[in-house]
Amino acid sequence: MSVKIFSPQDFPAYLPKLNSLYDDLFAGGKGFRSKLVQIVSKPLKLSTETETLLCQTIEFIHNASLLHDDLIDRSQLRRGKPAAWTKYTPEYAVLAGDYLLARVMVNLSGHGNIKLVQYTSGIISDLLEGEWLQDSVVGDFFITVAQLDRIHNLKTASLFKWCLKAPFIALENYDKELHVILDEMGTLLGQLFQRSDDLLDYDIRNDEGKVILGDLKSGYLNSFGAFVSAKMSRSEIDQMVKSKDLSDFYFIFDPDQAAGKEKFLSKVNQFDAVNLQKIELYHHYVQQLSGKLMLMKLDKTSTEQLVQILNSLTDLLYFRKKSV
Repeated sequence: MSVKIFSPQDFPAYLPKLNSLYDDLFAGGKGFRSKLVQIVSKPLKLSTETETLLCQTIEFIHNASLLHDDLIDRSQLRRGKPAAWTKYTPEYAVLAGDYLLARVMVNLSGHGNIKLVQYTSGIISDLLEGEWLQDSVVGDFFITVAQLDRIHNLKTASLFKWCLKAPFIALENYDKELHVILDEMGTLLGQLFQRSDDLLDYDIRNDEGKVILGDLKSGYLNSFGAFVSAKMSRSEIDQMVKSKDLSDFYFIFDPDQAAGKEKFLSKVNQFDAVNLQKIELYHHYVQQLSGKLMLMKLDKTSTEQLVQILNSLTDLLYFRKKSV
């Protein structure tokens, strides 16, 4: 299913730059968040119209955030191609991002579920708050993982929570205990995804070919960097900040490259161990969700498939396995 609405209301022909910009932005994207919405929606038997609206909504919000993030971070590339602000100008990137968020509100309002509109508005607000906070910590090389988690919960986990919760809200299922479970699951998925993404910066499971030490060189200490630096001295942190490549980074642990790399990989294993605890907790919540779904008397086969897929997401999002 295409997650771009080919309609005069959303992408009018008289705005060709908007059409081209969004086509470029979405090309090469995995559409993971819309797929997650579809997976959750299947056993709930939402109408095709509602499911499509939810898929398009999350892609609009996600891509709007990419447009704004790339400009704020001055990222030159997005999915291996020139970022929108470099190709279409910063002004058009801002306008396109704002436009997508506006269309989200227009389309959801037409659906008529005010709770869904309210919840989505709150998610967009969380994204913006997270962006403000992240920008404020650039250059802070003493930030903690817990402080970064707060930012990631707003910027990353909020969208995962929306994917899990929005189909139930569209169904007008407001079971408080159910939504607490979904909130916890979304928070953990967001943190795991972000921490895995932060490891790519250090060339760990970096099949995507992300630029090495890109965050660090931009003055941003990501979650793995904060984890590693937690017990470092001031001089070691100063040395870490000046790292031009991984060889420099290994030197912090030991002047001998082989020994330094081995100690670095030991830190990666420790970081993985911490996140394996989060994965275990996530699976606990999936089990709780399974019990809730059984009480809803949904189609048994679809429900079992949903639970199986949800359990597999940690391998996909954290360990970046190609097939799960």
